[in-house]
Amino acid sequence: MCGDDEDAGELEELLYARFLAHARALLEPPGHAKAVSPDDPHKLFSDALSRCARDGEEAGADKRYPRLANQPLVFARLAGLLAGHLALDQDPLRKVIEALMQGYAEAEATRADRDHEHDHDHDHGHHH
Repeated sequence: MCGDDEDAGELEELLYARFLAHARALLEPPGHAKAVSPDDPHKLFSDALSRCARDGEEAGADKRYPRLANQPLVFARLAGLLAGHLALDQDPLRKVIEALMQGYAEAEATRADRDHEHDHDHDHGHHH
């Protein structure tokens, strides 16, 4: 049983590290800096993502993953609250669900890219 706890802890560390690497890549400043409106959706996303990464880094090593695991629940609740105050003719629920799925797909694409790169690090032939 003790090994299961260690394995879970290692997995949580790997998952948190993967999130942090992805967040940092998304937060890197573009090649040309320009003034961005505070209302720009990318700026709002970057600010929230930066806060998530900072909160994780400020937590102790044993609290980083649990904090990460709570963040999507908090943001989902916040998204629902905000969307609930928009006009129904703007179809806020559809927009929230589409944005949620886009973010999920981005995380999956990062995992697939990493797995594909990992596969090529081995000394074996590929039969494409």
